[in-house]
Amino acid sequence: MTITEYPFRVGIGYDIHKLVVGRKLIIGTIKIPYEKGLEGHSDADVLIHSIIDALLGALALGDIGMHFPDTDPQYQDISSSILLSKTIQIINSYNYKVVNIDSTIILEKPKLKPYIPQMRSALASILQVPINCISIKAKTNEGVGPEGNEEAVSAYSVALLIKEKNNSE
Repeated sequence: MTITEYPFRVGIGYDIHKLVVGRKLIIGTIKIPYEKGLEGHSDADVLIHSIIDALLGALALGDIGMHFPDTDPQYQDISSSILLSKTIQIINSYNYKVVNIDSTIILEKPKLKPYIPQMRSALASILQVPINCISIKAKTNEGVGPEGNEEAVSAYSVALLIKEKNNSE
């Protein structure tokens, strides 16, 4: 597989997970106290899943399900931060690195504002970028749709990648 040699690549990612009783609520690697959590094969970190899809999409490498299928038992209850680290290895293998990430999480409750600095710090570390290259916003859906009815949480992410120069360039 050949990736066209453009210096910049942009990808967009989206994910949604149901809110259910009996699961932990983990968003952006942070465990958030709440009576419900996100349903999924892994830890269901909706933010990280949207970032993974944005990163893979930037290089036209498919999506999270192609690389980490929910039918594979090795990914059962796995931390999404591990999947993100593996995705960064894939991106780096094509000689690209992350420039910045811009994400929006959509949910009615709980309020995420107190947790966003921790999320940004954790993601910056995994993505190997300064914290000011990670933007995370939390929005309500004004009572509309599954997010607004407190049935689900969704996230959108945009990733910008840059081609690293070789020593010979």
